[in-house]
Amino acid sequence: MKSANRETYNAIIKQKYLYFIYFAIAVLLAFLTDIAVGSSSLSIYDVFSTIISPHLNDPNTNVIVWDFRLPKALMAIIVGASLAVAGAEVQTILDNPLASPYTLGISAAAGFGAALAVVFGLGTIPFAGSILVSVNAFIFSFFSFSIICLIAKIKNASKEIMILTGVSLLFLFQALISLLEYLATDEQLQKIVFWLFGSFENSSWSTVLICFVIFIIIVPLLAIDSWKLTALKLGDEKAKSLGINVEKLRLKVIICVTILTASAVCFVGTIGFVGLVPPHIARILTGEDQRYFIPLSALLGSLFLSLASIGGKIVCHKGVFPIGIATSMIGVPFFLSLLLMKRSESF
Repeated sequence: MKSANRETYNAIIKQKYLYFIYFAIAVLLAFLTDIAVGSSSLSIYDVFSTIISPHLNDPNTNVIVWDFRLPKALMAIIVGASLAVAGAEVQTILDNPLASPYTLGISAAAGFGAALAVVFGLGTIPFAGSILVSVNAFIFSFFSFSIICLIAKIKNASKEIMILTGVSLLFLFQALISLLEYLATDEQLQKIVFWLFGSFENSSWSTVLICFVIFIIIVPLLAIDSWKLTALKLGDEKAKSLGINVEKLRLKVIICVTILTASAVCFVGTIGFVGLVPPHIARILTGEDQRYFIPLSALLGSLFLSLASIGGKIVCHKGVFPIGIATSMIGVPFFLSLLLMKRSESF
């Protein structure tokens, strides 16, 4: 009997590792395709050979790949992974399948900070440009987080209080964004709307490096609490009976999620559904065990955003297609199909 159970357990674990291999290959193919697709079409072989041996290829191809497309494709991979992990952990600590960084008002706060910089800052601070927009977005993300932490601290970090505070902040910052859009000039309004829709156009090697460093620091901090986060899905009382400080764990995860989200959206704008759809798919495939749930959510987030980037380039071949629209067009029907098809116990 024990042998049969052991074989069943090994088969389940093997299946989960196979998912990692399948989706890692899919992410690599999507990454290369994302670089290949554009106004100057390249083959996958050209992209691969230029990355591996840039000195052996045409100089123009090197410039297209290394200076223009590679930073944007890498940004899609890192931002997708960051937002998906952030969404997965928010859903875990709040025990709410519809929770995401948007639910807590973090993304809306970033959007308000960016809009504030566009309306009042860009013309008054010389050479500030997009840096001021990104810095402002990051600062207001943390401002939103600080309010949530303050109220959660007063109310013992209960998940209901966190959700209600986040939803309140979401509506507040959306109203403030609407006010700034009303006050903005036509040119400023165009910049605000474009930023809110999300774009990889301002991605550079420096922004890629910043997001990557934050990602590789934050994700291990979440991974070391894998068993605590898995136990938290049993409920607060059972988690406490296992010796877990639920309030401390919840605040730690909120801090990590805020840093991941703020670092991602401050450079590329607010992008929806990445923190919602990939975690649900990962949960269906691997269950609630965080040892598998976190890395698979990251892989699926990278794949989701890379596919959205490719779709945006195909739809708008010679222009810039806002990535937020692409993720919504892919995410909404996909998420609705999940709701209709998936098992009810997965929610």
